[in-house]
Amino acid sequence: MKALIQRVNYASVTVEGKVVGKIGKGILIFFGVGKGDTEKELNWMGEKVLKLRLFEDENGKMNKSIKDVKGEILVVSQFTLYGDCRKGTRPSFTEAAGAEKGREYYEKFLCYLKHNFDGKIESGEFGADMKVELLNDGPVTLMVEK
Repeated sequence: MKALIQRVNYASVTVEGKVVGKIGKGILIFFGVGKGDTEKELNWMGEKVLKLRLFEDENGKMNKSIKDVKGEILVVSQFTLYGDCRKGTRPSFTEAAGAEKGREYYEKFLCYLKHNFDGKIESGEFGADMKVELLNDGPVTLMVEK
């Protein structure tokens, strides 16, 4: 399981010209599921994302979580996080979960966040051609893998 997390001032995702998810200050999570992922990795990832200290405290150190700053979360499914570019010039996606499992775990990840976070949570549309707009804050971008 992989999550590319960006601290943002704002982010939105559009499908067929319609905004389907939009947040202000918070985190944008590009979320990918691998073939061998289980509920164990899912729960670990959910907890990690909510506790990760990405926001600055009064001393300018990254000591505050999304919960601490009462930020917002936007989650976008992204199987291309599993693109393997080591050989040739065309990425291989053999380690990415299939669409059925990917959708199931994407939805479970959103449920986990909604049950463990009181703030605003928005999402993209699984499997759709999405356009993502964001203003990265920092910039802060981290890859979290389990």
